Amino acid sequence: MCANIVVAEDDAKQAELVRRYLEHEGHTVTVVEDGRTALDEVRCEEPDLLVLDVMMPRTDGLDVVRILRAECREVPVLMLTARSTEDDLLLGLDLGADDYMTKPFSPRELMARVRTLLRRNRRSAGPATGAVPAAGDEAVSVGTLRVDPARHEVSVEGTPVICTPGEFRILAAMAAEPDRVFTRQRLLEELHGFDKYISGRTVDVHIMNLRKKIERAPRRPARLLTVFGVGYKLTDPAKNVRRASS
Repeated sequence: MCANIVVAEDDAKQAELVRRYLEHEGHTVTVVEDGRTALDEVRCEEPDLLVLDVMMPRTDGLDVVRILRAECREVPVLMLTARSTEDDLLLGLDLGADDYMTKPFSPRELMARVRTLLRRNRRSAGPATGAVPAAGDEAVSVGTLRVDPARHEVSVEGTPVICTPGEFRILAAMAAEPDRVFTRQRLLEELHGFDKYISGRTVDVHIMNLRKKIERAPRRPARLLTVFGVGYKLTDPAKNVRRASS
């Protein structure tokens, strides 16, 4: 699985280490030293993955993610950070990053996470032209919410909704089984199956962001509901209204 990867890291030794490991796995790697150049590189080259340090000159990593998602660019982002507090890490996910690693990190674990993000991004990109969609790639609807895994598209009442890859994985899993209650652990497996370090709060951040995108009143959700003490479920609001009135 060879990919075009941009590494944004201002520490020359760290950047060289990451570059060597990625190239050893067959990837084409472009290294940049500041956030503004990282933005330019993503805009021009449309890479398969951005490995992004948080603390960088000119434009920091958090602002890079914020700008890319505001431009509706869906490149997967793996953040590298020396910040160890959970709130700092969750802020990156809140802005649209797909995964993060705290420094110092194991290069082997970094490669495992890179492979996972690339594999999931290739799946969400859909089959090649003329290919037969695989089972589970068919579009599904939950009320007026439509999720199309093959095209990586989401819409509500016909209006397109832009989701990060992490948000899309959660929504696609829940849309495939409407009204099923998903525990945080189950949703974590959709996001980071191998990752034992990420807490359930990561799921909560993605759910909060999804509600902002698919709910008319995010603070009073009607589609993406909390099942207290258990997890979350995706439902059809109109169906629940009919049940309440019957």
